[in-house]
Amino acid sequence: MSCLLEVKDLSVSVENGRLVEPVSFEVNSGEALVILGETGSGKSLLANAIIGNLPDTLTSSGQVRLFDRCQSERTQEERESLWGRDISVLPQEPWFALSPLMAAGEQVKEVDQLVNGISGNTLLNRLKEAFQKVNLSGDESKLPSQLSGGMAQRVAYISATQGGGKLLIADEPTKGLDASRQKQIGEQLNAHKSKGAVLVITHDVELAESLGGEVIVMRKGVVVERGKSEEVLKAPKSDYAKALISAHPKNWQQRQVSSKLETMIKASELKMVRNGKTLFEDLEFAISKNSVIGISGDSGKGKSTLADIVLGLVTPTAGSLKFQEKLAKGKALKLYQDPPSALSRAVPLQTLLDDIRKVCQFDDGQVRRYLKRLNLDESLLGRKSTQVSGGELQRFAILRALLMGPSLLIADEPTSRLDPITAANTLKLLVELSEEQGFTLLLISHDKVALSKLCDQVIQI
Repeated sequence: MSCLLEVKDLSVSVENGRLVEPVSFEVNSGEALVILGETGSGKSLLANAIIGNLPDTLTSSGQVRLFDRCQSERTQEERESLWGRDISVLPQEPWFALSPLMAAGEQVKEVDQLVNGISGNTLLNRLKEAFQKVNLSGDESKLPSQLSGGMAQRVAYISATQGGGKLLIADEPTKGLDASRQKQIGEQLNAHKSKGAVLVITHDVELAESLGGEVIVMRKGVVVERGKSEEVLKAPKSDYAKALISAHPKNWQQRQVSSKLETMIKASELKMVRNGKTLFEDLEFAISKNSVIGISGDSGKGKSTLADIVLGLVTPTAGSLKFQEKLAKGKALKLYQDPPSALSRAVPLQTLLDDIRKVCQFDDGQVRRYLKRLNLDESLLGRKSTQVSGGELQRFAILRALLMGPSLLIADEPTSRLDPITAANTLKLLVELSEEQGFTLLLISHDKVALSKLCDQVIQI
C-alpha cells in the first residue's frame, strides 16, 4: 500500500498567531481520511496548505509530501501541474470553481481535452456518461447561473474528478444536496478509493460514517479527537465530538405547532416552467402570518424559484400568488443559498452593515447582541467576505437580514454550510427570533427531518 500524502506538523498562521495548530497524518492508496469539524475550524485551510494554494496573508509550516516528494521542493508551477492530473480538488464553493461564461458541459469537456487529451466521439460519450451518473442528463448546455446550488455542486464534482487524479481532496462535497444526492456522492467517493485515495473535509457525520477509514475531529484549529471511523463516530471520547454527533435533527425537540389562522399569502394552481422543463404545477398553499413554513424537495425541483415567486422576483407560468396585505418596502427579504456570490468581496463586512444602516434603524448594541446569538466574533466585521469561512458568511447574512426588521424572511438552505451544532443552533435561533419579532419565516431545506421538527407547515415540491 503506497502513501500518496504524508503531512507532518502542518500548521497555518496569520501575522498575529496560528489559525491551525500542528497536525500530522497519512493518506494511503485505497483509503479515506475524513477531517470533521465545525465551521471555521481550519479544515479548508489545511486543504489549501496541502496543495500550496493559501492566500498571501497566510503562511504554513511543517512538511507536506505528495507522491513521495516534498511540496517545498516544488516550484509553484510544479505544484499547479499536479492539479487535475494527480490531485483532484473539489472546492467548497462551486460557484467559484465554475466559469460563469461557459456551459456546464463545456467545462467538463475542457478537463478531458486539456488533462486527458481526449477528443471526438470519445469526448462526447464521456461527457454524456458523466452527467448521467449525477442525474444531470440534458443540463450540459446550461450556464452555472441556470443551475440550482445542488446542481452546481454536482457539476463541480464532475469537473474535479474527470481528470482522473489519484488523490481526491473534497471540501464539503455534500453541501447543499438532498439526501439521495448525498448518498450518491458518498458512493462515488468510496469508488474513488479503488483508483487512489480521498481526503474529505466535511461537517457531514453521515458521510464520514459511510467512507470509513480514519477520522480527525477539529475544533478552533485544534485536533480534539482522532481514530478509526467506527470508533470515533459510534463511541466518541471528547465532549465536542459527542455534541457534534448528537446534534442530528432526529434528536431535536418537537416544536409546538402554531394555531395562527390569519392568512398572509395564498397560492392557487401555481405552475412554473423554465427552459422547457416543468419545475412544479398545480401547487396550492396558504401561509399564515407569523408562522414558520418549510419548503422541501429534491435539488433542482424549484424550491428557490418558488421563493422568488413569493418575493415577486419571478412571474409564474400559470396560477396566482396573492398577499392579503401589501408589505412595506424592504420588509420581504431573502437569505440566498450562496452568500459568497450574494455579498460584495471588495469591502469589509462592516461596510456592508453600514450600507443598510442608511435605510434601517439599528444601533451597535443590536449588532453585538445578534453577533453573540449567532456565535460570531465582532472582529469578523473587519474582514472581507473572502477572508471568512462559508459558514461564518452564512451567519453574517442572517445578521444583516435580522437588522433590517423583516415581515417576511425566506431562508434558502440557511444551514447548508454549517456544522451540525451550529446548524441546529442557527435554525432554532431563526425560529426563536421569528416568534420574538413577529415575522413570517420560510425555511427552504433538503432536510425533511429538521423541517418536521420546527415548522407549522411543510410545502412539498
